[in-house]
Amino acid sequence: MKHIKFSQGISRRNFLAASATAAGSLALAACGAHAEKEHATNGSSAAKKTTKLTFCLDYTPNTNHTGIYVAAAKGYFADEGLEVEIVQPAEDGADAMIGTGQAQFGVSYQDYIANDIAGGNTGITAIAAMVQHNTSGIMSRKEDGITRPKALEGHKYTTWEMPIEKATMKQVVEKDGGDWSKVSLVPYTTNDDVAGLQSKMYDAVWVYEGWAVQQAALQKVDVNYFSFISIDETFDYYTPVIAGNVDYMKKNAEVTKAFLRAVKKGYEFCVDHADEAADILCKQVPELDADLVKTSQEFLAGQYTADATSWGVIDSARWSGFYKWLNDNQLVEKELDVNAGFDTQYLEA
Repeated sequence: MKHIKFSQGISRRNFLAASATAAGSLALAACGAHAEKEHATNGSSAAKKTTKLTFCLDYTPNTNHTGIYVAAAKGYFADEGLEVEIVQPAEDGADAMIGTGQAQFGVSYQDYIANDIAGGNTGITAIAAMVQHNTSGIMSRKEDGITRPKALEGHKYTTWEMPIEKATMKQVVEKDGGDWSKVSLVPYTTNDDVAGLQSKMYDAVWVYEGWAVQQAALQKVDVNYFSFISIDETFDYYTPVIAGNVDYMKKNAEVTKAFLRAVKKGYEFCVDHADEAADILCKQVPELDADLVKTSQEFLAGQYTADATSWGVIDSARWSGFYKWLNDNQLVEKELDVNAGFDTQYLEA
């Protein structure tokens, strides 16, 4: 299996660029599927009727996805009578593949699903939170002293020119007493967030703490970081989530529950055995930077479930609160039902 090389930082921009980067990769089969087959030949799963599923990643493999790879490698899918092919998104992205049924399940984000709903793609819905809280925020050079949103005044923030992104940035800066108009915006033109800071292409960048901040630490680059949820709980939305095709799940409720049981076991393993989980991901995707994967995995081990009662829980109040904010700020094509876009009936406690 050939994967796109993945040693640079992960940011929201990198994810947004994924469909172009991963075009043509739809036919990629997961190494984990082979692990499932090996497991099945040695256990009782071999006698079961196997249901084949396609799971579409949002981007190239990374530690957000480790639980999926663990579920494959450890035989959790096989134990449920499932054979899961993991693919990267085609040119139109994971949401389109899930919504049209090309993939039964995959990775999405609450804000993406908002745009899906507003744009008429009602074939996709979230069914589990991969990471319990939003772990994204703003990273900057230590020397610049940007430890809070107001401190962005007079500095260059690199933007991918998305309305939700800009509205988020404006709100956190102004909530901290700052003037958003005093923040310079420059286009995002790099795939390595840490290198962009070092070369002073920009002064601040939106990143995921579990990857880019860990990458900076490994490279001994001194940075400051603040999370969005430390500024405004509105932005504690679900990113990323596991989503499914609505029609498929309605017709195959038991398969959907079985799939989530296996995935849940995979992520629970990641929480309890971060080092081994990192090794499994690196074995399945050898192009990854092993040191960065291990560091990232250690961080995410405390984030997959965090303070929730169990992995995958979606809190309806948090979900609806973010969609209300989108409506109030007119950031979607048409007003959303704030309780739309997620379904908790398939995830067993």
